[in-house]
Formats: sequence, structure tokens, C-alpha cells
Amino acid sequence: MKKYVDVILPLPLSNLYTYSLAEEMQEDVDVGFRVVVPFGKKKYYTAIVAKVHYDKPQEYEVKEVSEVLDNHPIILADQLELWRWIASYYLCTLGDVYKAAIPSGLKIESETVIVYNKEFEASSPLSDKEQKVLDILENDNELCINLLEKYSGIKNILRIVNHLLDKEAVFIKEELKNNYKPKVEARVRLVDNTLDEDRLNAIFDSLSRAQKQQAMLMKFIELSQWFSDKNLQKEVSKAELIQKSGFSAAIFRELEKKNILETYFHEIGRISDSKIELSEVNTLNDFQVYAYNSIIDSFNKRDVCLLHGVTSSGKTEIYINLIHKVLQAGKQVLYLLPEIALTTQITERLKKVFGDRLGIYHSKFSDAERVEIWQKQLTEKQYDVILGVRSSIFLPFTNLGLVIIDEEHENSYKQQDPAPRYHARSAAIMLASRFQSKVLLGTATPSVESYYNALTGKYALVELNERYKDLELPHIELVDIKELARKKMMTGPFSPILIKNIREALERKEQVILFQNRRGFAPIIECSVCGWVPKCKNCDVSLTYHKNRSMLTCHYCGYTYQMPTVCPACGNVDLKNRGYGTERIEDDVEKLFPEAKVARMDLDTTRTRNSYENIISDFENGNIDILIGTQMISKGLDFDNVSIVGILNADNLLNYPDFRSYERAFQLMAQVAGRAGRKYKRGLVILQTKSAEVPVISQVINNDYQGMYNDQIEEREAFKYPPFYKLICVYVKHRNEDVTVRAAETIAGILRTGLGNRILGPDKPAVARVQNLFIRKILLKIDNRISIAKVRDYLVSVQKSIVADEAFRSVTIYYDVDPM
Repeated sequence: MKKYVDVILPLPLSNLYTYSLAEEMQEDVDVGFRVVVPFGKKKYYTAIVAKVHYDKPQEYEVKEVSEVLDNHPIILADQLELWRWIASYYLCTLGDVYKAAIPSGLKIESETVIVYNKEFEASSPLSDKEQKVLDILENDNELCINLLEKYSGIKNILRIVNHLLDKEAVFIKEELKNNYKPKVEARVRLVDNTLDEDRLNAIFDSLSRAQKQQAMLMKFIELSQWFSDKNLQKEVSKAELIQKSGFSAAIFRELEKKNILETYFHEIGRISDSKIELSEVNTLNDFQVYAYNSIIDSFNKRDVCLLHGVTSSGKTEIYINLIHKVLQAGKQVLYLLPEIALTTQITERLKKVFGDRLGIYHSKFSDAERVEIWQKQLTEKQYDVILGVRSSIFLPFTNLGLVIIDEEHENSYKQQDPAPRYHARSAAIMLASRFQSKVLLGTATPSVESYYNALTGKYALVELNERYKDLELPHIELVDIKELARKKMMTGPFSPILIKNIREALERKEQVILFQNRRGFAPIIECSVCGWVPKCKNCDVSLTYHKNRSMLTCHYCGYTYQMPTVCPACGNVDLKNRGYGTERIEDDVEKLFPEAKVARMDLDTTRTRNSYENIISDFENGNIDILIGTQMISKGLDFDNVSIVGILNADNLLNYPDFRSYERAFQLMAQVAGRAGRKYKRGLVILQTKSAEVPVISQVINNDYQGMYNDQIEEREAFKYPPFYKLICVYVKHRNEDVTVRAAETIAGILRTGLGNRILGPDKPAVARVQNLFIRKILLKIDNRISIAKVRDYLVSVQKSIVADEAFRSVTIYYDVDPM
């Protein structure tokens, strides 16, 4: 009987597609295997087998699988179920989930190659661009589109290629390309490994006149330990042989020519084993022991537990003890963090205890490294503990026992763009349920939704209110900069009391953290005469000035514009910087404290793989006196010598048009305040604001999480927000604003017919045009008592009906479930 497979393609397609298997493939394919399949016009993709069956589709002619790439599944059954849940819950396609989940190196795709037709004779004159393309192809008969565009310097080269195709000057073909290449090492061996000692001595004699070759051969014998046991030779790398022999590669080539030594390539992988000496798990103090035992007890009744522990209460040590217990039971642990920066510090702590049982997984790793970690997780030598950011939930696990979600309140756990727009906390809880394992949510400032779930019994709740070693929480000094600015007592963004305390801290050889949640030099540049402000040509936002590059940059699309010396509108040379970004703060700090060593940690300074580690290591080792940063410095970093933390402008956090703005402001300020005075003395936090009367400011000062929670939960119930209502945003995008508006109004009208007054909008979002796409937003508020599954089915049907309308076929419509 003919066998068929239903496959998931790495494309935003809502359906599975059926392909037939050739007879020789029938026994070689199962669910979770990768197969190469044709799709569309001569394109080939790596698809994932989701189902194997014998039912031939009757509606269309079935194409055949081109190639089977695996001899074992690379996607396990529990992973596939998680993919299905994410696609269903977050209203996206399985193809979207596949693209996000799998490293690119595991996805082989075809690449369009342009082939020169040697028989071509022009019947009419060619354009300059057409001739240029043919001249390039004449020298190199086959080139992919990207290289052809690069060599020719012609933008939008597809139009030129299409003209040449019509004239039959070129042909196209599809070639499969594999993005992953195993890392190999050049190694050396004897051509004849069966040599006895006499024969080897004869070879040495033959080299008596080539003393360098003889010495290099002797060094090889020494390094390979050939005389000890020629059947168990130590492997010798070519680089090591050349380095330790002290001779050049030319000498080695002479030994190759004489057929004595030869080079071979051995796959070594990119994952290095650590050589550190392991230490014991630290003993917990009385408060930590109580929290640890309470968590263990709670897991007997609930699958999810919220650990609400104040900053510096030693939550990480509790996590380590829990991990140790789970590993002793022979199970795996997934430890999630919201920021790559956090993995730097925690990796060191976990490595000391768990050594090579710990694997790290995040986007700063190269794709090839992520492929190797993925493949390792499919072997018997898989990591027992995975430490990573949100994408780690997609790794293959076989025996998951515990998921730890540290800083669970962080909105970094929510994927914004592209789809799937999943929340790693929710997805991790669903993943854990597949293994009947437990989930621990840890934070000093729980999200309102998680705390509500804990108080209503959905989650267990454990509280840890004592700081480690009885340290006091930092003293928070409120500074009203509105009054100081009126009296002209501010030095840029710095109040006199902040400057005084920074100076005293530096004199005591203590460190300072300054928090400003805006990067760049100045958020706005303005002409002092006509008020001209540079705007992005692709987005409805002003450009941010980056002084070190002398560029104006859009933080939405990446568009850059050279900083003008005069106003292009009126010719005035007086262009003013409005506002303060981290780069400008750094500039001002260096002028105020020229003796201090200053560094900045934001998206601009942490683009390379090791940049986080270098900055954090330098700060830990005292090579930096003042660290300036955005919210990435607020998240769980632990520094011994920080005595002063300055929150330069709390109003940036408060004045944001979002129902979560006060909750987020509290969380960020409380978290960044917690970086002060973590070991040897009580820290001081200088909180600068123009809104001293706002309740959340006093709640931060008094560390009154309960007060903040009570205020927020009351408002949310009154105005129908989570956790009492589920939010779903509908986004409509198109290059033509009129089409966008008409499509959005049509969708809103249909949704109101089915869902009534639960629909708000369509409205313009805060940024109503990004990358030349006009945007409209519709908000759905769904009561928790309503079947969300039926709502999702209805929303999918509405989306399909709109896209099927000829007038809106080119409109982009997508849903954002549980927006952050």
C-alpha cells in the first residue's frame, strides 16, 4: 500500500500538506522526521512530518517527497503537541511556530540560481543593466540572486532577470542549500598505521638529510604516543603539530608528498566542555529552608508555584537546591531567564555546581551552535539542565521534571514580532503539563495576573520576605525634580543630591548604577527657530540621535540619516537636543566625574556575543565605577559593591498609554532599586521624578507591592482588563492608508455582529505607520466565563473571509493574544 505523509512547511500556512513516499522511503519515515518536499514553482523546503497514513487525497494530485533527511525524529511528540497548542491559542499557523522553533541550520531550502545561456544571441539591443548582468554571468555561469545583486550593484535585480528570462538569455534552476556545516579540525596520522618499529626506524633513516622533516615526524610520534600503543593513538591536530614542532606548514607538506603523514578532518563540534572543579550545593539559611520546604509541599497540591521573594533574598540558591533534587530523581530542568545579560552571571553559579550537565541556549549563540545543542538533546548524552531565554521552550526534552521561570513578571517573555506571538511563561506551563512536571515562578515583583492566580488558588504561593544575611532593603530618597528645575538647580538630568552621593560613593571606592530607560543620545532633535524635528521616512516616529555615529536612527525600522549641520527647513544652525538617552547620560557623567571609569549597557553596546559578559565582568571586577543602562540592568544582576542607584526620570515609565504602565513602573523601579547594597551595607536609591504625588511612587519607596496590587486589581475589574478579561488585539496593515482603514472598519463591523460590545476600535496605535505600512488596531475584551475556544474559531473564520475578499487580499491581518 502507498504511504503518505502530512507535513508542516516553514511557511505561514494554516494547513498541513500531503505528499507520497517512494517505495524505498516507506520504512524510513516517521512523525518528527525532516523531509525535503517541492512546494510552489520549483521551490523545495524542509518539512516536518506530522502524520503518516495510507489515505490518498482525492482533491489534488499528490507530489512525492524528494528526500528524507533523518534516521530518527528531530521533533518529539511532546514538542509537536506544544506547537499545536501555541498555533491554536495564539491564533497563528503551525508553519509560524515551526519557523520560530527550529534553528535555521536544520532547515534546508532551495535557492534560485541564475544560469547563463551560452547559445543566446540578442535580436535587439540590451539595456546597460541587462548587459552588465550577462557580463557577470559570462565569467561565472551560475550565480544565486543575492550574489548577482551584490556583484552588479543593481537594486531590485529581479526585474532585470525577468527581462533576460523572457529573452531566453538566462535560465533559472533551484538548488538545495544547507545552512549548517559541522565544525571540523584538521588532524594528522601516519599513512600506514600498521608500521612496525623497524619500518618506522627505516623511515627516520631516509630523512637523515632532511633534519626538519625528521624532527617534525619525531614530534608527531611523541604527541600521538605511538610507541606506547599504536592501536590507541592520541589524536594530533595539524595546528598543534606545526606549533609544537616549531616548523612551518611547508615542512609538513614535504612529509605528505613523501606519503609518510596525511591530513584528515574530524568533526569536533562547537560545544566545549568546562574544566572547572565542581562545588557542593550551598547550605540554605532558615528563611530559605522554609521557602524551599514550602515549595516542595505545594507541589503535592499544585503544579505551579509562585515564589514571591524580595530582591536579594537568595531565590537563586533555592532554585539550585530544587534543581539538585530533580536531577537526583533522574529528570531534566528548564531554567528560563528574560534577558541574555542575566545568563552571564547565573551561568557561572550553575556551572560551579552542575558542570557539563548544564547547557546554555540563546540567540547570541551562532545558528550552528544552536543546531548542535538541539542535536545533543536528542541523544543519550543530553543536557540535564537547560538555561536560556524564551526560545528554550522549543528544545527537545524527554524527561522534564521542573521548569523555573525567573523574573516571571518580565514582558521580555512575550514574543512581539513576528508570529508566533507567544508568552514563554504560558507556553512553559503548557510544556510542563505534557510531562506532568512542576513549574516554579520566581520574582520580587509578581505580575498582577500571576499574583491573582496565586491568591485565588490556581497557583500555590510561597513568600520570602527576608533578605539574605538580614540585609536591609535600600533606603529610597525621593527627589522632586520639577521644583528643582523651576529653581534652576538641576545639572542636566542630575539633581544636586544625586551628584553629591555619587561623588561620596566614588571617594569610598564604591560603585554606582544609573538607570535611564532610553537609549541613544537624544530622543528628539529640534530646530530652535522653526521647530523642525527629523522624522523617519518609513515610520511615524521621530529619529533618535546617536552621537558616537553622528547618525539619526529609527528604532522601529533601522532607517538612518546623517545628522544635519543646519536645519533643512529654514537653514538655522542651532539644532537642540531634547531629552536624555543613555549615551547622553554617559557623556554628561564623564564630564561631571572625569576621574571615574564609566560604561554603558544598552542595546547599542551589547550587539556582539560577548559584550554582555565583558561589561558585567568589568563591573564585577571593579574596572567600572559607574554603570549606565536601560532596563536590562534591572533584571536580577548581583553586584557586591553597588551603594548608589539613581533612577534619573521615573516619569518616562509612568506616562505611557497602557493599562499596565503603573504595574511596570513599580516593577522596574523596585527591581533596579534592588541592585543597591546587596552584601555589605544598606544601599541608597535616588528616585527622581516630577510626579511625586502619584501613588505608585510612594509604593515603590515603601516596597508596598500589596498596595500596588490592590490598586491595580480594583481598576482592572472595574474597566474589564486581565486577569478578569482576556485581551486579543487585531492588527490590520497595508501600504495604502485608505485600504487599511476600510479593511479595519469591515473587520470591526463583522466582529461586532458576532461579539457585540466586546469590540473597541478600530483606532490608530501610538505608532500608526511602521516600515511604510499603515496600521489600525482593534481590541477585543473577552470575559473569562466565555468559551475562548469558540471565540478563537470565530476569529480564524473572520480572518479567512476577509483575506478571501478581492479588495483586501493584500492586507496583512494578524492577532496578538494576551498582548503585553
